[in-house]
Parts: sequence; structure tokens; C-alpha cells
Amino acid sequence: MSRLRSHPERHAVSRIGWLRAAVLGANDGIVSTASLIVGVAASGAGKANILVAGMAALVAGAMSMAAGEYVSVSSQADTENADLARERGELAVQPVLEHQELADIYVKRGLNEELARQVADELMAKDALAAHARDELGISEVVTARPIQAALTSAATFSTGALMPLLLVAVVPHDSLVAIEVAATLLFLALLGALGAWAGGARPMKSILRVTFWGALALAATAGIGRLFGTVV
Repeated sequence: MSRLRSHPERHAVSRIGWLRAAVLGANDGIVSTASLIVGVAASGAGKANILVAGMAALVAGAMSMAAGEYVSVSSQADTENADLARERGELAVQPVLEHQELADIYVKRGLNEELARQVADELMAKDALAAHARDELGISEVVTARPIQAALTSAATFSTGALMPLLLVAVVPHDSLVAIEVAATLLFLALLGALGAWAGGARPMKSILRVTFWGALALAATAGIGRLFGTVV
């Protein structure tokens, strides 16, 4: 009888923490910077002013993304830590009830009561807090909050995304800047949508349509505002 060999498996959920921050950061970097550039260019501003505005958008946006992600994910981490502290206290005070609670979870998932109790025995003997964190609270190493990782990822990917439309300003003729910026930005967003879908193991078309639609809407809005106020001024 042949023995079954274990094989390593990689699941997309293991990348959910940094992938969310990376896609969000890059998307914001592309959309916000390109939209600002298109809006300023549509107002009739010169290249030097457009470059300054774009560079300011890159720096301010990267710092804002980093701060926002750190604060947001830190709040999630605080909530997780509070739940773990509460669970640790309950395990110390009422271990029998906590054992029954864990067994009941397994019964609801399809195990018979005897097997559920045996599984709860084994898991609580090894690491009771980890078992309750994973199966009762839904907290695991894979999806746990990491504020610094999220902040650095968002800042780096925002800057990378913002650089793409900003570099176009330096190489594209001023007269055709708006049209080329819009077309290139939509292409960048489509590539980002495809890359994010690939990294997450999803189908690309839905992601591409989603990011390009909202990007086109933002570009149209800022171009319209820039042209309106540029004409007024």
C-alpha cells in the first residue's frame, strides 16, 4: 500500500494582510495623483506647476496612507488583544465552561459530541488560548492585524503608483498631456487590477472593470473642475 505524501499548499488568504494594503495604496497613488495632474493641467497651468502639484500629492498621499493604515490596523490589533485578554481570563477562571464552548463549536461544524469533546481536549491541552482565538474569535496568524506592515506597504505602493502618472508629466508634451495622462492612467489601473486579481487568486476581468470604472470617474470629475475653474480664472 503506497503512502500518501504531504504536499505544501499556498493559499491566497495568507497574503490578505499585505495584499489589501498594497492594492489599496497603489490604486490610490495612481488615481489621486493622476486626477490631480489632469485637473491642474486642464486648468491651463504650466508644466512646472503641474510637476510641483504632482510631487506634493505623492508625498502627502504616501504619508496620509501610512498614517491612516497604521491607525486603522492598530485599532483592529487593539480589539484583537482585548478579546484575547478577556479569553485568557475566562480560561483561567472557568476552564470547564470554555472547554464545553469549544466542543459546542465543533458540534455545530458537524462532529459528533464525543469526537468534539476529544478534539477540544487535544487542542486545549496543546494551547487553549490559540484554540479559542482561532475557532471562537476567528483570530489566526494568517489574518492577524499588523499595523507597521500595513503602513509601510501602503506608503511604498502609494508612492510607486503615484510615480507612474507623475513621470508622464516630465516626458509628455504639454499640449497632449491630459489625453495621454488619462489613457495611461486607465492602462495602469487595468494592469493593477489584473495583478491584484492574480495575487489573490481571483478572475481578473471583474477587478479590472472595477478599478478602471472608478478611476475614469475620478479623472473625469477633476478634469471638469480644472477646466471650469481655469476658464473662470
